[in-house]
Amino acid sequence: MTDAATSLSSGTPAAEFTIDEAFVSRLLADQHPDLAHLPLRVVDTGWDNAMFRLGDDLAVRLPRRAAAAALIAHEQRWLPCLSKELSLPVPAPCRVGRPALGYPCLWSVLPWLTGVTADHSEPDSSQAGPFAGFLRSLHVPAPADAPINAARGVPLHQRAIMVEARMQRLAGRTDLITPRIRRIWDEAVNAPLDVAPTWLHGDLHPRNALVEDGVITGIIDWGDMTSGDCATDLASIWMLFAKPHARQNALAAYANVSDATVQRAQGWAVLFGVMLLDTGLSDNPRNATIGERILRRVADGP
Repeated sequence: MTDAATSLSSGTPAAEFTIDEAFVSRLLADQHPDLAHLPLRVVDTGWDNAMFRLGDDLAVRLPRRAAAAALIAHEQRWLPCLSKELSLPVPAPCRVGRPALGYPCLWSVLPWLTGVTADHSEPDSSQAGPFAGFLRSLHVPAPADAPINAARGVPLHQRAIMVEARMQRLAGRTDLITPRIRRIWDEAVNAPLDVAPTWLHGDLHPRNALVEDGVITGIIDWGDMTSGDCATDLASIWMLFAKPHARQNALAAYANVSDATVQRAQGWAVLFGVMLLDTGLSDNPRNATIGERILRRVADGP
């Protein structure tokens, strides 16, 4: 879910392109005719992209609005190399689609990863260690030409206007913006940035982690990948694990996490929680539920 650095819009952005099975079939026939005979069905539509399953083993991912077009390009450029170093499966594009037939964006054919998203089936507590290992495998120095993202991996004070405006709006609609949540946010904004920048997923909320029988089977939607503060991704520990001991185990397995980094990670969790809850209350109950869970867990502590 991509958001502008200071966007205060509410609700899911409207699609700018009409993308359905018939149109995707035409794109495949035009550019990848050897795949065009495979059965195709829509799987999900997010803020930025539409996803279709293609046969048993593939998926097709296409931007549904112009703001997401660059994100597909980032995945196509970086995931094939980065995926080789990661300890969990990721959908590195195996075919590239070009603008055609009046559609102006790059698009991708990807491997299909098994599992359902973590908001529907959360990982077992035993996955805390393996997930921390995945984060460690990802959080390595990125090259100088890594994608720049003004909304992820940045100092939290740069996101304060957006977060505090959403908090104010939510305070009149829910009981989740408690004094404790505000204190955690304030401490996070003021915590020193004490780590060097690394590769980040950037959008590691429960809809972007896949789970099967309690096991994390893949990490998807890499359009926000960037270089920056690892606390952005460490926030996912509060998003994915319901039990405090699992969150503590994840932080311990990640190892050498400073108090300041934990504070910033909790702040990033608050950011995702208020953004998902605020936008979700407008038109997406699924996101609202995720946001509520995140805020309750952050309030419960590590």
